[in-house]
Amino acid sequence: MSGSKKFLQFLILPFLAGLVAAQPAEAKKSSIGGLYNISVAGFTVGRGSLSLILQGNAYSAKVGLEPAGIGTLLTTGKGGAEASGWLVGSKVVPSNYQMASHAANRDFFVALKQGSGHIRNMEVTPQFKPNKERIQVTGKHRQNAMDPLSAALMPVRSASNALGPEACKRKLPIFDGWTRFDVKLSYEGTREVSGRGYDGKVVVCKAKWVPVAGHRPSKDSVKYMAQANMETWLAPMGRDDVLIPYRISIDTKSGRLVVEASKLKIDGSGSDSAAR
Repeated sequence: MSGSKKFLQFLILPFLAGLVAAQPAEAKKSSIGGLYNISVAGFTVGRGSLSLILQGNAYSAKVGLEPAGIGTLLTTGKGGAEASGWLVGSKVVPSNYQMASHAANRDFFVALKQGSGHIRNMEVTPQFKPNKERIQVTGKHRQNAMDPLSAALMPVRSASNALGPEACKRKLPIFDGWTRFDVKLSYEGTREVSGRGYDGKVVVCKAKWVPVAGHRPSKDSVKYMAQANMETWLAPMGRDDVLIPYRISIDTKSGRLVVEASKLKIDGSGSDSAAR
């Protein structure tokens, strides 16, 4: 899978399940269900679905992707991913992740077992073909890393300043089964959104993709993605101390790729001290 296609898949699938261990009865429960429109250069190419459950300090998320619009005429692929784990203060501690997709007439599968913020075990198909230029992924690269879907959850220490600069002050260390990369966020401002199931403020973060391992530095797709303009809009949907993407956009050679909420159903609100 090429670097650009894999990165676009990271943007789409994780954005968009098996529940974890039972939580105390008094723990608040929030759930989000929704649809996301995926467009390139203003043309709809796909549709994403999201199911997210937050209960106490546990989370379970499931996303899906299928072609739509002109995407039904193109090889945009389809698939899904699911993840579960724990929120500890302002950190995400994943437990399990699984992704399966079909694109370019090939099947892709990843299963990650995680613990204490590290990738413990993994199953990945297909494997990269040997290439001397490729930066090898070592055990060190799987330390202090998380799966792409868990990276979409962004807890904050205080709900009172969740939609300020602190929300974007983070670096997401991501391992997708093939490559290890960082997504660095920085604050740009805020906007108001309404009419799609969430009415309120979103914080706008600029994003930068930084390759770490598993990639080939000389590839044009890697060089392009490292310089591409990207941003994400984060909103406290479901709980005001946990942000998730409302919109993601990235400039590609085919035009701007946008993944944006089109219909949301939110059950539950407020913060939950169990996540402290």
